[in-house]
Amino acid sequence: MIEPNSDDAALEPASGPSAPPAVTRLAATVERLRNQVQQAQATADGRALLEMAKGVLVERLRCGPAEAAAQLDTLSAQSGVTALELAAELVNQAAQDKIGAAVGEFLLGTATPAESATAVRLRTAESGLLAAGDTQRVAEALLEHAAAPLGATAVAIWSAGTDSSLTLVGFAGIAAPEAERWRYVPPGVATPARQVLMRREALWIEDMSGSGLPSIGDRHGGRAALPVAAGGKLLGVLEISWPRPIAPQPPQIHRQLEALAELCAHTLESDLTAVRAAERHAAAELVRLADGLFDPALVLTPHLDDDGTLTDFRIHHVNTCFVDLAGRPSGLVHGSLLLEMYPMAATEGQLFELTEHVFATGETYRADRVALTELVDQIPLTVAAALSISRHGDAVLMVWRIEDETARLASLLQHAQRLGRVGGFEENAATSEITWSEQLFGLYGLPPSGEPIPLSELPAHVHAADADTARRFLRTLLRYRRPASTACRLIRSDGVTRHIRIIAEPVLDAAGHLLAIRGAYQDVSSQHWTEIALSATRDRLTHTEVHAAEQSRLARQLQQAIMPDAQPATDAFGLRIAVRYRPTEQDHLVGGDWYDTLVLPSKEILVSVGDITGHGIAAATGMVVLRNALRGLAATGAGPGQMMSWLNQVAHHLTDSIFATAICGLYDPHTRILRWARAGHLPPVLIRAGRATPLPELKGVILGALSETTYEEGELRLETDDTLLLYTDGLIERRDRELDDCIQRLLTLSAEFTGTLDERLDQLLDGSDADTDDDTCVVGIEVGSGQGFSSPR
Repeated sequence: MIEPNSDDAALEPASGPSAPPAVTRLAATVERLRNQVQQAQATADGRALLEMAKGVLVERLRCGPAEAAAQLDTLSAQSGVTALELAAELVNQAAQDKIGAAVGEFLLGTATPAESATAVRLRTAESGLLAAGDTQRVAEALLEHAAAPLGATAVAIWSAGTDSSLTLVGFAGIAAPEAERWRYVPPGVATPARQVLMRREALWIEDMSGSGLPSIGDRHGGRAALPVAAGGKLLGVLEISWPRPIAPQPPQIHRQLEALAELCAHTLESDLTAVRAAERHAAAELVRLADGLFDPALVLTPHLDDDGTLTDFRIHHVNTCFVDLAGRPSGLVHGSLLLEMYPMAATEGQLFELTEHVFATGETYRADRVALTELVDQIPLTVAAALSISRHGDAVLMVWRIEDETARLASLLQHAQRLGRVGGFEENAATSEITWSEQLFGLYGLPPSGEPIPLSELPAHVHAADADTARRFLRTLLRYRRPASTACRLIRSDGVTRHIRIIAEPVLDAAGHLLAIRGAYQDVSSQHWTEIALSATRDRLTHTEVHAAEQSRLARQLQQAIMPDAQPATDAFGLRIAVRYRPTEQDHLVGGDWYDTLVLPSKEILVSVGDITGHGIAAATGMVVLRNALRGLAATGAGPGQMMSWLNQVAHHLTDSIFATAICGLYDPHTRILRWARAGHLPPVLIRAGRATPLPELKGVILGALSETTYEEGELRLETDDTLLLYTDGLIERRDRELDDCIQRLLTLSAEFTGTLDERLDQLLDGSDADTDDDTCVVGIEVGSGQGFSSPR
């Protein structure tokens, strides 16, 4: 139902005993007349549909109007349908238009033949639209015959202005005050109708309250906005409102409303008759405007096919400054179709797509640089151009400016001067006129409006120590007339010193007379200070490298003095001990690995291996401290566990934060028992009867970690031909392998070795695949059959 406006509400029957009888009768009369008018309008819409069907029968049966009316009644009675339903069917079959297609698609998607009422509704709406004299009547007919049966309660028809503004030209189901507030919507307001203009496609909103878009009518509920177009140009927007949120609609409903939107175009075009006349006048004015431009310009008009669909644009006019992209004369271009002259314009993002969008929406397109492609002798040629496209009535003005190569190079030169901090100058020898670029004013600390300083005054503006250098530069340039260059310190008026480089050359005539001097200044201050900083850094780096090399040399000498790479094997009490030590090849990674074998006064043999954390001189000196401390502690007669506890106190209290791992063992030749303790070190490996196994991992933290700690002590009875290996992690450790896997590989290799103890140790070092660039130390102990004492060798 159409909502009553404010005037109608004032004429409703007054409720209450105070209403005069005359007013009540007047209100009832007005209400009755209004209902009669609405009934008459509905009857008129139906009558128009019947008349359309009679026209179809007149054409098909070759009969008169009276016979056609009688035939329509007869066919209606025989088929058992109403005359309106039969009329709608006849018109659908004859028209084969979008309404007929929409009805056919709807019937195909539904199971009930009763839905043929859809054809009646749409055809009745069509006849009402065609018979209506204005868009207001069109909106009312759309709501009554088409939108209301779909549950909609309001319809709005917008007319699109040339500036993309919107004007409300018809509405139904919307209160008059609300319509008045939305009578005009300026460009840029993001309403659903505005979005349709920009997208050029229908917009369906399930719930307006969640869209954030302002619009006419109820802010809560569903909304559909459809473009109203004709001849490739958007004439306006049809907007339909539902009182509640709507679910996604089937394609059949979409097609119905699109068909109704096409019908609205007929009325909007009729309303724009006066506007069309003004647009034709505007096209003539547009031609005169294009001829007054200094850039190439084309005036385009739409080219439609037989169905009224936009297929191309006719080049209606080219101005006197026109320059064709492919170099063709303007007479060949004038009057042709755009795609015929410029076929590459049909590619995506090129001229035709841009022009079509501007013509449809009225939105002006402007870009400072676009790539335009055209075929020249079937070869694609791309040029850069500034482009502007705007719609003026029913015509489009396209202006382009091919990028000038000279201007582009000048722009590149300016950027290069700015990035390189370079400023150019030229001095006329005859007139003394001086031309400076903008950078030179900044270099001298002068405002852009300041007076340029002649090159001859350069010595007065440089550091006193550079004055003679500047004079020699001027002498070469002015007296000997040869190109010259120099570097000096420029003292600005504000006291700031800039390091500059000047390059200049004389300009001579044929007789050798000086005409001008031209050249360039370059501010190299940042480069100068960077070079100074680099030089200072280089000096500090060299000093550091020398110091580091000296430290590494001292550490290497100390290490080699205490730990030679190899030493003769030791034989004592039937025990043979061999040692291999391989320092790292990198001097700056000199480590703190150590080993020691010593026959004590008690006839026991001390065997130890350790590894100081870190590298360099600190690790080497720490190694000496712990190795010598362990020798002294061994003279006390204490066991390995006690010696390790005391050595931990030495590392923690008497040194500068030394941390180390170590193994200490005491071998009694009479009992062949080895007592041993470990401080976080890798366990020794016992090789017996061709099988290699690691000794138990006794408890004990690394040296220096705690102030007080105890170390577990273990015992092992060695047998004849047993071999015991003590080693540091540099023998086995790899970055890409777990430590347990590294130990397992050592066990496998150790079990396979044959030969003397020295040969086996050599094979062990040669077969090592460690990659940690660390020192490597390995001590081998082999038990023989002899029990007697012999001096160590």
